[in-house]
Amino acid sequence: MDGVLVNSEPYYVEVEQQNFKKLGLNISKEEHNTYQGTATDRMWKTIIEKHGLSQSVEELVEMTNSIVTPYFKSLPAIEPMKGVEKLIQFLTLINTPLALASSSYSKVIEIILQKTGLKKYFKVVVDSEMAGSSKPEPDIFLLAAKKLGVQPKKCIVIEDSTNGIKAAKKAGMFCIAFAGPGSELQDQSEADLIISNFSEVVDAISKSH
Repeated sequence: MDGVLVNSEPYYVEVEQQNFKKLGLNISKEEHNTYQGTATDRMWKTIIEKHGLSQSVEELVEMTNSIVTPYFKSLPAIEPMKGVEKLIQFLTLINTPLALASSSYSKVIEIILQKTGLKKYFKVVVDSEMAGSSKPEPDIFLLAAKKLGVQPKKCIVIEDSTNGIKAAKKAGMFCIAFAGPGSELQDQSEADLIISNFSEVVDAISKSH
């Protein structure tokens, strides 16, 4: 969702940087980039261990969510990433089963799907709480495949983050990396294909048909 359906990554980065400053943490951009695509609780767990914070994971997650959720709720509408709805409509037209698999929390996923108008396309939505583990572990994608009734090796994942790509490959799935806004500092080299425009996927499928 984040970085593929919507360009929300810069906002998360800004909120997290504010929180790092509040906690007196000096986290480099390089370290911060390693957390993109993972769930908030996984990020804070790693930071607690690495930087010796006294707060609990739950406290830090609540601190993040108390800013993120009201922000997305306050927006009258959220603009989907350019070209993504056309791709989704095309895949729906050719009867491709679709799932949304995200490390974000269920409340945020629901708000974003509603405000982008994309909710109607996704009968299957999976988050890290449901799956039990966040990216870069493959659990989210494996659960999505199970709910769709599709074998992992027959699935295609569209991802923007290094952690998401690692998770897709661990799940044994073909991975398309979207080199869109917010992904500039992510290592996408493990992906099977890198695109900068969603129309490239439509063209590739159209040719194969």
